[in-house]
Amino acid sequence: MSDFDLKGYLSARAAEVEAALERVVEAESPALAPELAAAVEHGLRSGGKHLRPILCYAAYRACGGEAPDDRVHDFAVSLEMIHAYSLMHDDLPSMDDAELRRGSPTTHRVHGVEATTKGGAVLIPLAARRALEGARALGVDEERARRCARLLMGAAGAGGMVGGQGLDLLGEGRALPVEALSGLPRHKTGALPAAPLQMGAVAAAAPEAVEVALLEYGRAIGLAFQIADDVLDATATAEELGKNPSDAELDKSTYVSLFGLEEARRRGRAEVDRALAALDSAGVRAPALFALAHYIVDRRH
Repeated sequence: MSDFDLKGYLSARAAEVEAALERVVEAESPALAPELAAAVEHGLRSGGKHLRPILCYAAYRACGGEAPDDRVHDFAVSLEMIHAYSLMHDDLPSMDDAELRRGSPTTHRVHGVEATTKGGAVLIPLAARRALEGARALGVDEERARRCARLLMGAAGAGGMVGGQGLDLLGEGRALPVEALSGLPRHKTGALPAAPLQMGAVAAAAPEAVEVALLEYGRAIGLAFQIADDVLDATATAEELGKNPSDAELDKSTYVSLFGLEEARRRGRAEVDRALAALDSAGVRAPALFALAHYIVDRRH
């Protein structure tokens, strides 16, 4: 597994996700009002690592899924659509009031608050349809296709991203207890990394034990991802991160503010160990998932 070419894997998968996003824009933009279409396109074309659809692809392949790459990415891109909505709304003046995202002006700075708010909301049902139709195109039976869409919406709704955004706002200007802080990644950042693993498993008709292991892996790397974000926020510059303002400037509770830098790093590594143990328990041998778990906690942006 140490010989796995993660850099090449991420580059190839990201290019496939970008192509799938362009297919989304081509299919959906004509039906939207021009101002909404512009905001949606800005959010979808803002770049990034595309980890969520990549995790879905990796899980699908790890479970023996054999559909062509473009169809897998057309299914998995639904996760990137939800991620794009969440960033568009996170950056709004009512939340983080961010000027930069990935080194470029945020969507509301370019297209206005109203179009960004509505455009982000529009992406949620569009993503649900993309997940359902994408699963059908993979040859998934109707029951499992609908389950994939439900999993995505569960990760996006009040029990996931939307609820997590509310908790995030509650964390500004006050010290949250560890129980509340650990709820943030489960509902927000961690909810979406867990969904792609389970969606990939369901689409590939994986055995229940494998699906459960992948779900546990997803939850663990979701928490590791949030901890790594907190560490980066405390140690990297705005130029290195490509975003502004930082969580410290917003006076948010983070793992670093609560536990200190070294303990936060230790907890992140422990979550990676938990993720890999889950795979091992179900006999899942997937070099891509192994490498991705380490990448999530070791990344530099």
